Amino acid sequence: MVAALLTVLAGGCTVSYKFNGASIDYTKVKSISITDFPNMAELVYAPLSSTFSEALRDKYTRQTKLQLLRTGGDLDVQGEIVGYDYVPLSIGTDALAAQTRLSLTVNVRFTNRQNPEEDFEKRYTASQTFDSNQMLNDVQDELLALMIEEITDQIYNDTVANW
Repeated sequence: MVAALLTVLAGGCTVSYKFNGASIDYTKVKSISITDFPNMAELVYAPLSSTFSEALRDKYTRQTKLQLLRTGGDLDVQGEIVGYDYVPLSIGTDALAAQTRLSLTVNVRFTNRQNPEEDFEKRYTASQTFDSNQMLNDVQDELLALMIEEITDQIYNDTVANW
């Protein structure tokens, strides 16, 4: 009798694990629109806008079942790159900078048309340090890839992971 009751009770319980971190009700939310993020920063690196925008779109298409739209999605992510700069950090014995920090800042506006209380506007910043003996052109793409990954992870977590 007890075994039968436990079987019935256990049969009614389900456990769901999502390894991508997404917490999306696909019965209500079916699409996402992500506009291009124009580079509004003072320092302009030509491929930055398209590289960032595509990386953000790729994050959602790889890790969710949401249909990607240009506009009008149930979830909408818009924004712009507002900061891209580098500054010397530490001074070496020769009075020259020993390290330089490259920073990327993105302003994001998120709209959830199914759950408007989750809407927000927020800035995300990531930075990487490199040896000042290196030219920015030599390390820029590698460092940008790291910063873009960090920021797209943060945006993803804040919009659909609900940590």
